[in-house]
Formats: sequence, C-alpha cells, structure tokens
Amino acid sequence: MATAANFKTEEAKAELIQLVSFNLDREEYGVYVLKVREIIRMSNVTRVPNTPYYVEGVINLRGKVIPIISLRKKFSLPEVENDKQTRIIVMDVDGELMGFIVDAVSEVIRISSAEIQPPPAVVNGGLEQEYLSGVINRADRLLVLLDLERVFSKAERDSLINAAA
Repeated sequence: MATAANFKTEEAKAELIQLVSFNLDREEYGVYVLKVREIIRMSNVTRVPNTPYYVEGVINLRGKVIPIISLRKKFSLPEVENDKQTRIIVMDVDGELMGFIVDAVSEVIRISSAEIQPPPAVVNGGLEQEYLSGVINRADRLLVLLDLERVFSKAERDSLINAAA
C-alpha cells in the first residue's frame, strides 16, 4: 500500500527543473534555465578575425564584450538567414558569458528530473552525443537536452574568451 511518506520520497528523488526550449533546424532543444542569463533579439555582431568558423563575432552587452556562437554552424546544420524570430541566448558557460544564436526561443518548461531519459547510443544530424544530457519525451514531441559546457573543449572556451577580450 502506498503511503504519503512514499510519495514524498519519490517526489524528492524526482526534482522539478526548468528548461528554456529553443528551435534549431526544425528540432527542439532545451538548456537548464539556471544557465541562461538573458535572451535578446539578434543584434549587430562585430566580426573578429582568426576565430573558429562557428564564431559569428562579439557583441557589447551592457559594457561586457561576449562571443557570439552560431549553433547551426557548430552543429554542422544548414545555414539560413536570420529573421524576426532569431534570438541570442546569453548563457553562463563555466563562469564565462557566451551568446548562442538560435532560430527561435519557445518557452520555459517545468519538468520532473525523472522525465529525462539518457541520450540514444546513436544520434543523427551531426550532433555529437557527448553534447547531450538527455532526451525528454513530451506528449507530442521530443526535446533534446543540451549540455553547452561540453560543446566546447577547454582550449576552445579559452580561445573564445580571448577573442572577446
């Protein structure tokens, strides 16, 4: 027989988390809301020479220069023109601010951590499996949970920060 104490124990194990969901090439992805500092409209990005192909450049965000990364380029997705839905998600990646260009930001989703399933062994579409924290099966769609701290090696992060300095 299930008791109230059992339900509380199960609830404690399945912590409630919040994700920001966004679209990239007709797929939906999520990142932990606690990593997101802000979401801004696409703005003028200043190009920086000798940076990796996926770095669009830098922007000045309230006196702080931050690198702007195209997730489409980083994940080898086809390039498209930016439109009125294009956004930059400014995130804290290992203590440094970085901006990530996405096609559109959808919503903030609240889920139980128990809903996160491990990523599949084989992932199609050019997205490296180590970038994935898991997959969430929502009623009518799958949401891929990204770990943007694993998208870049330590050397890549250092070079991005130096480009913005």
